[in-house]
Order: sequence, then C-alpha cells, then structure tokens
Amino acid sequence: MSFSIHTQTVGEAGGVVVFLPGLFGQGRNFSQIAKGLEPEFSSVLVDLPNHGASDWTSSFSYPEMADLVAEHLRTTVAADGPVHLVGHSMGGKVAMVLTLRHPELVQRLVVADISPTQRADMGEFEHLLDALLGLDLEQLSSRGEADEQLQGPIPEDMVRGFLLQSLVRSGDEFLWRPNLRLLRDSLPEIGDFPDISEEAAVEIPVLWIAGADSDYITEADAPAMRRLFPRARLIRIKDAGHWVHSEQPQVFTSVLKTFLSS
Repeated sequence: MSFSIHTQTVGEAGGVVVFLPGLFGQGRNFSQIAKGLEPEFSSVLVDLPNHGASDWTSSFSYPEMADLVAEHLRTTVAADGPVHLVGHSMGGKVAMVLTLRHPELVQRLVVADISPTQRADMGEFEHLLDALLGLDLEQLSSRGEADEQLQGPIPEDMVRGFLLQSLVRSGDEFLWRPNLRLLRDSLPEIGDFPDISEEAAVEIPVLWIAGADSDYITEADAPAMRRLFPRARLIRIKDAGHWVHSEQPQVFTSVLKTFLSS
C-alpha cells in the first residue's frame, strides 16, 4: 500500500512552489502566502507525514520524510521538471534533506528560520505536546471545551488556536490529526539534523530567511549551512520571531517572490 501525502493546490499558472510546514503545522497554514504569489506562481501546500491528512509513520526520520515527500513530488508536480521548495522550521529541515538527497527535483530552495544543526533545547515543544496529550478526548464534548482546558498550560490564545486546528471531530469523538505520541517520543530526533557528507552539497540558489527576533538561526550556524549549500544567502526580517511567515506575511511574500523570480 502506498504512503499518502495530502496536498492542496493554490493557483493554476506559473512556476510551482511547494510549501513544507513546521511541527504541528498543516499545508493550509501557507494559504495566504500562496495567494500572494499568484499569478506568477502556483503553490502546492503539503501536509508532512504524521501531520494533517497525511499518513503516519512508525518512526521519525528526516531522510524517510524527505524521501516520502520526494516520491510524491516526483509522480505529481515535479514530473515535468524541478520545483521551488519552501520549508519552515521542521519543514525546513525536511526541505534541506530532500534537496540534498533528490537535487534533481529542486530548482530553488527557501529555508525559513531553521538551520542544518542540532537544536538541543526542545523544552517548549515538550511542554506543548504534553499539554495536548493530557487532554481526555473521550470526555470532550466540544472544541470550546478543549480550548478551555488548555488555557492553563497554554495561555497564549494564538498558540492555542493554532494547535486546536489539528483537533478534528470524527463521528461522536475527537481525534488529533498529528501523531502526537510519536512526535513527543521523537523530540531529540526532531531537534537534530542528519549527518550528511559535504560531498552531497548542492549548488542551487538558496534563500535562508530568519526572523530578526528569533534565536533559531545564529552566526555559529552559517558554516554548517554553507558547507551543504554554498550558494545560500541569509536575510533577516524585522519585527518577526520564529513564525516569520505568519508574523510578517506581506514582507515574507515579497521576499519570496523576488528571490523566485530572479
């Protein structure tokens, strides 16, 4: 049985841009950016494995995720030639690994607020996953009730609202779309980056975008990035943290359009 990757397409013309979201994310989180790229580009919004409406895996591995997405692209939008790839956070790591393992599929790469290095502190995600796993879904009567129960451990309305997009009703019960238990057990692997030889380096143009208020990309990360992507250039977007595309959508879209059109 083949592995199912769920995607949504925005636009019908121009070059193809494929979006890979971060942890907890779904492809549709990039809808606003995708609409902003029309009519010059059409976009494919991907639900990564273990997220959204895509299938679950039995273990977590960046090479496996990259290969599953690559196989989907190879038989769909990249069948006629390479596409532009945009990945944020965890999706940025998948995008980098996919580009290094399947360079023939990628024309240009955009990596948003993540680097090909290990992030040791995953405490924030540990806390969020524990809070979501602590919800008794069998006793839940509404999404509003879930929101109420999560207000203590997750007081930020925007964060809670974003996470609750992944809580869906199936018949009389509620289900989480992400594979929360696997993601919780795999946080060390999610924070890490595979050991990839410098021989796999690719010479395609790469735009590395950081939120100016984020600590996810530091000067110390530059050698690792340029070892694998010699043509990477870094820009920082003001007044944005880790969620750079949702905090500054217009600037992000403008930067993206300029880079992909150049």
